[in-house]
Amino acid sequence: MTRVVIQIPEATPVALGLNPERLGDALLLAAAVQWFESGRLSSGAAAELAGLPKPVFMERLGDFGVPVFRQTAEELREEFANA
Repeated sequence: MTRVVIQIPEATPVALGLNPERLGDALLLAAAVQWFESGRLSSGAAAELAGLPKPVFMERLGDFGVPVFRQTAEELREEFANA
């Protein structure tokens, strides 16, 4: 596993309402959600980065306002029509 060290202003955990010891977990989750949303990571890879089981990660996406499924209604209709 790769270790990354970053420096965060002391005010950041306070501003986010986080315990400083939990900041690393929160940063990993936020990165995983963003990279999943942008399509750079699959849901499985993003869940692994966040250190969560995939079902829990998928549930947490809602906390960030990120939809689990990215298909449009038209894409879903086409998929059902071709099934």
